[in-house]
Amino acid sequence: MTDFRDRDDGDSPGIPRRTAARTAKLASLPLGIAGRAVGGWGRRLTGQSAKEVNAALSAKAAEQLFEVLGTLKGGAMKFGQTLSVFEAAVPDEMAAPYRDALTRLQAAAPPMAARQMHRVLAEQFGRSWRDRFREFEDEPTAAASIGQVHRAVWHDGREVAVKVQYPGADEALRSDLRQLQRFSRLFQALVPGTEVKPLLAELAARMDEELDYRGEADNQRAFAKAFEGDARVNIPRVVASAPKALVTEWMAGIPLAKIIAGGDTATRNDVGARLAEFHYSSPARVGLLHSDPHPGNFLLLDDGRLGVIDFGAVAQLPNGIPPNLGQMTRLALDGRSAELMALLRESGFVRPDSDLSAEDVLAYLAPFTEPLATETFHFTRRWMQRQAMRVGDSRGQDFRIGRSLNLPPEYLMIHRVTAGSTGILCQLGAEIPARAIVERWQPGFAD
Repeated sequence: MTDFRDRDDGDSPGIPRRTAARTAKLASLPLGIAGRAVGGWGRRLTGQSAKEVNAALSAKAAEQLFEVLGTLKGGAMKFGQTLSVFEAAVPDEMAAPYRDALTRLQAAAPPMAARQMHRVLAEQFGRSWRDRFREFEDEPTAAASIGQVHRAVWHDGREVAVKVQYPGADEALRSDLRQLQRFSRLFQALVPGTEVKPLLAELAARMDEELDYRGEADNQRAFAKAFEGDARVNIPRVVASAPKALVTEWMAGIPLAKIIAGGDTATRNDVGARLAEFHYSSPARVGLLHSDPHPGNFLLLDDGRLGVIDFGAVAQLPNGIPPNLGQMTRLALDGRSAELMALLRESGFVRPDSDLSAEDVLAYLAPFTEPLATETFHFTRRWMQRQAMRVGDSRGQDFRIGRSLNLPPEYLMIHRVTAGSTGILCQLGAEIPARAIVERWQPGFAD
């Protein structure tokens, strides 16, 4: 088969694949932020208020963020989409422009040209690929970080979604993540309370599985089988797959981003509860954890179910979520500091030579268990902002405690996905029975 990865179609935005050009664009982000900060300092000297200057700087930085991460696609856009679920932690006075820019990153990117897309399908499914379809729409319905989606009708009459990977996505993804890791400290300011460096390291570690759609197809088949007939969640079935193309059943619904922007209270609460149930129940039901929690991957279907897409990134949890996580959560909730400290040490969260105080560690962890202290909990941006400010304030004790704790590698993905799902709940402003969901699905919590 012909390799089209180095072809460059003049009429397609595609993925800009020249490494030097991509690096220069990514470098413009931290340089632009730094330059505007210096300019803002000068404007303060001339009499403008700090609030006015910060608002103007935030708006310009947000627009640049979307322009660079969105148009580059690849790892740059994947990073932006991952950041998008943490926008609820950004302080209110800075949040509006970032919220808009990061939300746009969840489901928007310039598409590749039709002839380029046709080449990829011919490469993946053979020159007679069109015979597999009764109808095929060349205009994509969605374009994201490493691929775009087309609506079509399969030869048996089923409506399907066809995901086609951008030529050059593999090189762009690897190059972007290398460059973004170099700038991780400067990006840290965009999401207070979120560790950007390990987030980028995790994205880099899982990029091979994201790039092979056959693995994604296997993951989706497992989820679809486990949730078949479920009254609250729907997973579309896989129809056909290849390394760089994937065909699944079509699923139409309201994107979560629209519900976040303007959904009524009842809808927000219902969708939030379904999302939390999906997150906590999947390891027990499938042995897998959907690990790309951003609003672009969830839909509210006409029948009220939560539709879930994009299974390129999953955590393998054949034995479910480790019971000691549930036990730690319960001990922190109950204020049992000595038992909590012993379990943290045993599980590798506290190093053997650490002199941390059990009471200080409890004071750091206990606020995270607030959603489980009552029958229902109202997740809000303000609550998440408080948590981010508490653990992100370098002058505070919680910052020191957080830096002293260790996160074993086997828990990294679980921690990050739980934080991302919580971010979406805060964006929704959902009030849900979180405790009942955790009691049912988190091993160790109710024991």
